Amino acid sequence: MEDRSTVFIFMDDDKKPIGEFASPVNFELDTRKIVDGKHVLKIVSKDPTGKEGVRLIPFEVKNGPSIAIEGIRENAVVDGIVPLMINAYGKGDQKKFLISGSETPQSIPAFFWVLLIGFAGWALYYLITYLSLRE
Repeated sequence: MEDRSTVFIFMDDDKKPIGEFASPVNFELDTRKIVDGKHVLKIVSKDPTGKEGVRLIPFEVKNGPSIAIEGIRENAVVDGIVPLMINAYGKGDQKKFLISGSETPQSIPAFFWVLLIGFAGWALYYLITYLSLRE
């Protein structure tokens, strides 16, 4: 039997590994047991001669309800009264999709209004030119 590398899987700064396996490894990380936020998965591989390899994989867990906000962005500079639209919705379970509350309403973008006014002005110009040529 050939010697295999041993793989240790750590979460964040824990000293105790969440798993120790002989390679190759198939592992399922259950994020439902991890608090929401930023985490680091640390994978340490030790070959039969004792040499170690380390890989850090940063990731973010978002199992809780999603929060969508319109009216302010991160690191924005604001003053006065700032109207906000906030929507929070959960995903439900993985077997059924919750339709109610899962779409965030948004205001109409400014470029749409510019296009609409531009089209109306163009149409009015050609209507006036057409009527003046008929006379």
